[in-house]
Amino acid sequence: MKEQSFEAGADMQRQTKENNAYGSYRTLGGIINEKDCVIALDKSEKTAAFNKTLIQQAENIAERAGIVLENSDGADPRVKLYAVLRADNKPEDVKYHHSQMSDQRLFAETLRMLGDTDALDKLVNAYHKVGTHCPICLKVVASGEQCR
Repeated sequence: MKEQSFEAGADMQRQTKENNAYGSYRTLGGIINEKDCVIALDKSEKTAAFNKTLIQQAENIAERAGIVLENSDGADPRVKLYAVLRADNKPEDVKYHHSQMSDQRLFAETLRMLGDTDALDKLVNAYHKVGTHCPICLKVVASGEQCR
């Protein structure tokens, strides 16, 4: 099956340099378009208050995966970015949007955007189990099958 970019229009052009953050995100399997990534990262850094329910969702996902969150000077950056992405509404003229992803899949995208491969591995290991439905890759996992 040919890999397609989530939310990407047919005429969308990417000018990604090998060492930039978006290129690294795509290398890790990220599927959200560059514009939405940049906007979400910017919002997560500039926003002071976040929806408590969304923060709790991210904290619960991280806890199940054994991901230790930093709370010393406010919400963990991974939690903040997840809350921004989850709160984003799907535009009417877009067929696919990150708001349609499962919570765990969106948290995986968050970890990819931030380049946190250790936490991403923990998340995949917690949810990608043989014989169960994986909320990250959206498949019933067969033996030896990799999560995207």
